[in-house]
Amino acid sequence: MTISDKLRAKIETRRDDLIALTQDLIRIPTLNPPGANYREICDYLDHRLLHSGFETELVRAEGAIGDSDKYPRWNIVARKAGKTSGDCVHFNSHIDVVEVGHGWTTDPFGGQVKDGKIYGRGACDMKGGLAASIIAAEAFIAVCPDFAGAIEISGTADEESGGFGGVAYLAEKGYFSPDRVQHVIIPEPLNKDRICLGHRGVWWAEIETKGEIAHGSMPFLGDCAVRHMSAVMREMEESLFPALAQKRTEMPVVPEGAKQSTLNINSIHGGEPEQEDDYTGLPSACVPDRCRMVIDRRFLIEENIDDVQDEVRSVLERVREGRSGFDYDIRELHRVLPTMTEQDAPVVSSVAKAVDEVFGRAPQYVVSPGTYDQKHIDRIGRLHNCIAYGPGILDLAHKPDEYVGIDDMIESAQVMALALQDLLGK
Repeated sequence: MTISDKLRAKIETRRDDLIALTQDLIRIPTLNPPGANYREICDYLDHRLLHSGFETELVRAEGAIGDSDKYPRWNIVARKAGKTSGDCVHFNSHIDVVEVGHGWTTDPFGGQVKDGKIYGRGACDMKGGLAASIIAAEAFIAVCPDFAGAIEISGTADEESGGFGGVAYLAEKGYFSPDRVQHVIIPEPLNKDRICLGHRGVWWAEIETKGEIAHGSMPFLGDCAVRHMSAVMREMEESLFPALAQKRTEMPVVPEGAKQSTLNINSIHGGEPEQEDDYTGLPSACVPDRCRMVIDRRFLIEENIDDVQDEVRSVLERVREGRSGFDYDIRELHRVLPTMTEQDAPVVSSVAKAVDEVFGRAPQYVVSPGTYDQKHIDRIGRLHNCIAYGPGILDLAHKPDEYVGIDDMIESAQVMALALQDLLGK
């Protein structure tokens, strides 16, 4: 029996352990926002990985965006050194999950097993991937105890809200520096036979239109900021959205619709604030003097961030030219540049070889429509040998009745273990 056969067999024998581990992780409701139960899940992982022979470190991202005494941003980094020197392979998974939402037919934090699937918020995105990486590492250590180099596993905070209390903080502290870590695999749910090389860029901005408050019975004495915002939206519909639809990328972005530039209107707020649920009165009669819109612009590697911003400002200036009394402010909320690892990078080659062995076919190379923590490893850590690979179907992320397939986790764990053997087992 070859080492590859032994690794695959060892993971298969740990099926029940993989299921139980995934269920335990799902049952810790690490909702973000606000960032609940991060310490609880880090303590759970700490106990598990210490038992498996890892040295562990719990790191609070003090002072990072989102960190507070009520909701501290805890992360765990575990390291298992090999018998001799060599490269370090790091598996990074985020521990936070998004809000539950409506429409569930199963308990979002029950970890129910049904028809070969484990259900729950975060099952797909990405506690199933975290569990698979742990099982893969443990199986590799059991079969190849004399490996060279090191294996690291991290559980990090806040990926769903930008990752600043997680991977960004750790990268700033040197945890992803190229002299410490050489290969990074992020088990995001991009489908088990795909290798994700990177992601599109993102630019978030808030646009505010200005008006003048007046009595609602005499709107002619004021200036309605909401109407001004409607003119902005009309100009976007007529000029910006059609222009974005014409921009196409050579990046292998999935799904197909994300191969073009996109813009999402994330929210609009105008007029007086919404009252508490127990308020039973009517709103006051006022002309709104402010209206705010948050936009989420996703852009391609062929685009320049300055041009992306100028397109939006051009929309606002065209409205100003044709609309009396129009005034606005715009401020940037967030930016991430596109990134894409080369197909011949070492971690890509090793995972591709493992995918071919497990599935009998070459992987599909893709790029994510949205960003994930590769952005911080690339830009802050200066580590470009990084990919996303893990179990789960991307389209299920953030949906009701989210699930991860058990067989998908087993096969993905086998791929991860074989990649470890290729990178460290020589």
